[in-house]
Amino acid sequence: MITRLKTALSRFRKEESGAAYTVEFVIMLPLLFISFAFGVELTTHSNRQFQLDHGLEVTTRAIRLNTASQFTHDNIKETICEFSGGLDECDSRIRLEMIPVNPRDFVGLPAMPDCTNEPHPVNPLRGWSLGQQHELMLLRACYKFSPVFGSLGLGKLLGTDDAGLGTMVSMSAFVQEPR
Repeated sequence: MITRLKTALSRFRKEESGAAYTVEFVIMLPLLFISFAFGVELTTHSNRQFQLDHGLEVTTRAIRLNTASQFTHDNIKETICEFSGGLDECDSRIRLEMIPVNPRDFVGLPAMPDCTNEPHPVNPLRGWSLGQQHELMLLRACYKFSPVFGSLGLGKLLGTDDAGLGTMVSMSAFVQEPR
Protein backbone atom coordinates (compact mmCIF):
# COMPACT_ATOMS: atom_id res chain seq x y z
CA MET A 1 0.00 0.00 0.00
CA ILE A 2 2.74 2.47 0.96
CA THR A 3 4.73 1.58 -2.18
CA ARG A 4 1.72 2.35 -4.39
CA LEU A 5 1.27 5.71 -2.67
CA LYS A 6 4.98 6.53 -3.10
CA THR A 7 4.81 5.56 -6.77
CA ALA A 8 1.73 7.69 -7.37
CA LEU A 9 3.25 10.71 -5.61
CA SER A 10 6.49 10.24 -7.52
CA ARG A 11 4.61 10.23 -10.85
CA PHE A 12 2.65 13.32 -9.78
CA ARG A 13 5.85 15.17 -8.86
CA LYS A 14 7.55 14.33 -12.19
CA GLU A 15 4.53 15.32 -14.31
CA GLU A 16 4.99 18.75 -15.92
CA SER A 17 1.91 19.09 -18.11
CA GLY A 18 -0.02 21.27 -15.60
CA ALA A 19 2.89 23.52 -14.59
CA ALA A 20 1.74 26.36 -16.84
CA TYR A 21 -1.51 26.66 -14.91
CA THR A 22 0.27 27.04 -11.58
CA VAL A 23 1.40 30.60 -12.38
CA GLU A 24 -2.12 31.63 -13.39
CA PHE A 25 -3.52 30.03 -10.25
CA VAL A 26 -1.03 31.85 -8.01
CA ILE A 27 -1.88 35.19 -9.66
CA MET A 28 -5.66 34.76 -9.75
CA LEU A 29 -6.28 33.28 -6.29
CA PRO A 30 -5.51 36.49 -4.33
CA LEU A 31 -7.63 38.50 -6.76
CA LEU A 32 -10.48 36.09 -6.23
CA PHE A 33 -10.22 36.40 -2.44
CA ILE A 34 -10.03 40.21 -2.60
CA SER A 35 -13.15 40.36 -4.78
CA PHE A 36 -14.89 38.01 -2.35
CA ALA A 37 -13.93 40.27 0.59
CA PHE A 38 -15.14 43.31 -1.40
CA GLY A 39 -18.53 41.65 -1.94
CA VAL A 40 -18.93 40.69 1.72
CA GLU A 41 -17.99 44.20 2.85
CA LEU A 42 -20.38 45.82 0.35
CA THR A 43 -23.26 43.60 1.45
CA THR A 44 -22.60 44.28 5.13
CA HIS A 45 -22.25 48.03 4.54
CA SER A 46 -25.49 48.18 2.54
CA ASN A 47 -27.32 46.23 5.25
CA ARG A 48 -26.07 48.58 7.98
CA GLN A 49 -27.04 51.63 5.93
CA PHE A 50 -30.52 50.20 5.37
CA GLN A 51 -30.90 49.51 9.10
CA LEU A 52 -29.83 53.06 10.02
CA ASP A 53 -32.16 54.60 7.40
CA HIS A 54 -35.09 52.46 8.59
CA GLY A 55 -34.53 53.30 12.26
CA LEU A 56 -34.30 57.02 11.45
CA GLU A 57 -37.44 57.04 9.28
CA VAL A 58 -39.57 55.15 11.82
CA THR A 59 -38.36 57.49 14.57
CA THR A 60 -39.05 60.67 12.61
CA ARG A 61 -42.53 59.38 11.83
CA ALA A 62 -43.14 58.82 15.55
CA ILE A 63 -41.89 62.34 16.35
CA ARG A 64 -43.96 63.90 13.59
CA LEU A 65 -47.21 62.21 14.67
CA ASN A 66 -46.72 62.49 18.45
CA THR A 67 -45.81 66.12 18.94
CA ALA A 68 -47.72 66.20 22.24
CA SER A 69 -45.08 63.85 23.68
CA GLN A 70 -41.88 65.39 24.92
CA PHE A 71 -39.03 63.70 23.11
CA THR A 72 -35.51 64.09 24.39
CA HIS A 73 -32.21 63.46 22.68
CA ASP A 74 -31.78 60.20 24.57
CA ASN A 75 -35.34 59.00 23.75
CA ILE A 76 -34.80 59.62 20.05
CA LYS A 77 -31.42 57.91 20.14
CA GLU A 78 -32.90 54.85 21.88
CA THR A 79 -35.81 54.71 19.42
CA ILE A 80 -33.50 54.84 16.40
CA CYS A 81 -31.38 52.05 17.87
CA GLU A 82 -34.47 50.00 18.71
CA PHE A 83 -35.90 50.19 15.18
CA SER A 84 -32.56 49.88 13.39
CA GLY A 85 -32.53 46.13 13.77
CA GLY A 86 -29.47 45.59 15.90
CA LEU A 87 -26.62 47.85 14.85
CA ASP A 88 -23.52 47.00 16.89
CA GLU A 89 -23.13 49.17 20.00
CA CYS A 90 -25.67 51.60 18.59
CA ASP A 91 -26.14 53.66 21.77
CA SER A 92 -22.46 54.52 22.05
CA ARG A 93 -21.64 54.85 18.34
CA ILE A 94 -24.50 57.04 17.09
CA ARG A 95 -24.61 60.83 17.16
CA LEU A 96 -27.69 62.93 16.36
CA GLU A 97 -28.15 66.47 15.12
CA MET A 98 -31.60 68.06 14.80
CA ILE A 99 -32.29 71.66 13.88
CA PRO A 100 -35.30 73.70 12.73
CA VAL A 101 -35.01 75.00 9.16
CA ASN A 102 -36.64 77.97 7.48
CA PRO A 103 -37.68 76.72 4.01
CA ARG A 104 -37.62 80.28 2.61
CA ASP A 105 -34.07 80.93 3.83
CA PHE A 106 -32.59 77.44 3.80
CA VAL A 107 -29.44 76.86 5.80
CA GLY A 108 -28.83 73.14 6.19
CA LEU A 109 -26.71 71.19 8.59
CA PRO A 110 -22.94 71.62 8.49
CA ALA A 111 -21.27 69.63 5.70
CA MET A 112 -19.20 67.51 8.09
CA PRO A 113 -21.34 65.31 10.33
CA ASP A 114 -20.66 65.37 14.04
CA CYS A 115 -19.84 61.75 14.85
CA THR A 116 -18.71 60.03 18.02
CA ASN A 117 -15.22 58.69 18.44
CA GLU A 118 -15.04 55.77 20.86
CA PRO A 119 -11.74 56.51 22.65
CA HIS A 120 -12.72 60.13 23.36
CA PRO A 121 -15.66 61.40 25.40
CA VAL A 122 -18.76 62.43 23.45
CA ASN A 123 -18.81 66.11 22.51
CA PRO A 124 -21.65 68.26 23.79
CA LEU A 125 -24.79 68.21 21.66
CA ARG A 126 -24.40 70.23 18.49
CA GLY A 127 -27.43 71.63 16.71
CA TRP A 128 -30.26 70.21 18.84
CA SER A 129 -33.79 71.61 19.01
CA LEU A 130 -37.11 69.79 19.29
CA GLY A 131 -38.97 72.36 17.16
CA GLN A 132 -42.49 73.78 17.29
CA GLN A 133 -45.75 73.02 15.47
CA HIS A 134 -45.61 73.38 11.66
CA GLU A 135 -41.84 73.75 11.77
CA LEU A 136 -39.58 72.02 9.24
CA MET A 137 -36.91 69.94 11.01
CA LEU A 138 -33.74 68.25 9.77
CA LEU A 139 -32.48 65.22 11.67
CA ARG A 140 -29.11 63.66 10.88
CA ALA A 141 -27.77 60.47 12.43
CA CYS A 142 -24.10 59.58 12.14
CA TYR A 143 -23.08 56.03 13.01
CA LYS A 144 -19.57 54.63 13.48
CA PHE A 145 -19.08 50.98 12.50
CA SER A 146 -16.32 48.41 12.37
CA PRO A 147 -15.60 47.23 8.80
CA VAL A 148 -15.57 43.45 8.31
CA PHE A 149 -12.28 43.54 6.39
CA GLY A 150 -10.79 46.88 7.44
CA SER A 151 -7.58 46.61 5.42
CA LEU A 152 -8.83 44.64 2.42
CA GLY A 153 -11.20 45.38 -0.46
CA LEU A 154 -13.97 47.88 0.17
CA GLY A 155 -13.10 48.21 3.86
CA LYS A 156 -9.89 49.97 2.85
CA LEU A 157 -11.69 52.25 0.36
CA LEU A 158 -14.37 53.34 2.86
CA GLY A 159 -11.80 55.05 5.03
CA THR A 160 -11.56 54.75 8.79
CA ASP A 161 -10.60 56.94 11.71
CA ASP A 162 -7.79 56.36 14.22
CA ALA A 163 -9.86 53.71 16.03
CA GLY A 164 -10.45 51.79 12.77
CA LEU A 165 -14.13 52.75 12.55
CA GLY A 166 -15.95 53.80 9.38
CA THR A 167 -18.73 56.40 9.23
CA MET A 168 -22.20 56.29 7.71
CA VAL A 169 -24.73 59.13 7.72
CA SER A 170 -28.49 59.21 7.29
CA MET A 171 -30.72 62.30 7.12
CA SER A 172 -34.43 62.88 7.42
CA ALA A 173 -36.60 65.97 7.12
CA PHE A 174 -40.06 66.29 8.63
CA VAL A 175 -42.63 68.87 9.66
CA GLN A 176 -43.95 68.95 13.21
CA GLU A 177 -47.70 68.25 13.04
CA PRO A 178 -50.11 70.44 15.04
CA ARG A 179 -51.15 69.11 18.43
